[in-house]
Amino acid sequence: MRIWGKLLGFIFGFMLSKNLLGALIGMFIGHNFDKGRALNFGHLSGSKESESERQTTFFYTSFSVMGYMAKANGLVSKHEIEFANAYMDKLSLQGELRQQAQDAFREGKMAGFPLNDRLAKFKQVCGNRHDLLLLFLEIQIQVAFADGTLDSDERQALHTIAQHLGFSSKELDQLLEMIIAGAQFHQGQSGKSSQSQLDNAYKVLGVTSDTPEKDIKKAYRKLMSQHHPDKMVAKGLPPEMMEIAKQKAQDIQGAYELITKNK
Repeated sequence: MRIWGKLLGFIFGFMLSKNLLGALIGMFIGHNFDKGRALNFGHLSGSKESESERQTTFFYTSFSVMGYMAKANGLVSKHEIEFANAYMDKLSLQGELRQQAQDAFREGKMAGFPLNDRLAKFKQVCGNRHDLLLLFLEIQIQVAFADGTLDSDERQALHTIAQHLGFSSKELDQLLEMIIAGAQFHQGQSGKSSQSQLDNAYKVLGVTSDTPEKDIKKAYRKLMSQHHPDKMVAKGLPPEMMEIAKQKAQDIQGAYELITKNK
């Protein structure tokens, strides 16, 4: 039942006229507004339904576009299939959720997968949540590097995805460098401060050894804010995929600590 127009009309009518008659007239106008306009206040306030839709859309689109990326060069390699399964293992996906992820991955591999439509829907549901779009793009970059290389078809596919999500080619190239360095940094964390590990740490934060300390700290704080697991879930990241944000945050933290030790 729609009552917002009647309620607001009654209040404003009373405020303007200071009597019951004016309030009733305002309520009548509001009643007609309800019938003709029917505003969706639930959507404007960010209802539970819209939050659930974001999480569901993020989950399914992530795995379906994973499948698309795996097939970008025309052949799904063993490494890419292993990566997808390992990703599901890392997220502890079992039963129905794992089946949904597998179904989405298979759909993405099919000829004629409507990538543009899926990305448009995904961006619409995510709205202006830039952090969600960024994490989604990072996931697809990891898929592209599953076999240790990035060929021209995979790079083109990433540029297409990035463009649809509102990222420039320059932003994608910078992100590619950060993701590669992040993977190498994560694999090389053993408590040793080797030069290569330190170089990767700078790239993880998107800075250089010449960057002033205050700017390094600023970059660190920005990245931690973007990948904070609780914030990401609140913005629409499915709880089942929180492990992705956790690992990213840990790598960012580790990179910053290594840099500050060597300054």
